[in-house]
Amino acid sequence: MAKTAADCTTMTDIRENIDRVDQALMALFAERWSFINRAAEIKVGLGIPADVPERVKEVRDNAHRNATEHGLDGDFYEGIWAELIQHAIEHEKKLLGEG
Repeated sequence: MAKTAADCTTMTDIRENIDRVDQALMALFAERWSFINRAAEIKVGLGIPADVPERVKEVRDNAHRNATEHGLDGDFYEGIWAELIQHAIEHEKKLLGEG
């Protein structure tokens, strides 16, 4: 059963809820990835390359700001997003036949 951190009274409660949140995060990452695949399909028709530096900067800045707004370490989460972005660019390059 879903609980808030404050509602957890045992390590079992904590672990079950961390696992629940992790599963929800993976579902969100899968949804995000569906948009990456669709972006590649659209980019092919428009002649847009996989790596668009202005957009990369915008997404990284958004990650930093969103993390900070949630009381998290913006630099850390921007770093995670940098890896997500790089992985997506490499995937799109394969789909677009680049490099």
